[in-house]
Amino acid sequence: MPKIDRWENLPEAVRRHLIDRMRERAIGLADLNQLRLWIETKPEVPEGDWYKDFGSFKLCGRGSLAKTFLLRGHVAKGEAL
Repeated sequence: MPKIDRWENLPEAVRRHLIDRMRERAIGLADLNQLRLWIETKPEVPEGDWYKDFGSFKLCGRGSLAKTFLLRGHVAKGEAL
């Protein structure tokens, strides 16, 4: 199983997209800190679609790449982590 890529390893377009979604969905610093702590554990993620529910938001990805943020109540596809 792949491990999630760290921020600095994400393609520029993916980073821009994540920043845009973070702003649009008003994801706060406390929530982003939760995300940072989880990523620092170098979690393994499935090859296909996955998501991690942090309560106030979900991080969705495919393979080692984080792809987008969803808000609570939005339906995510893939394997729940």
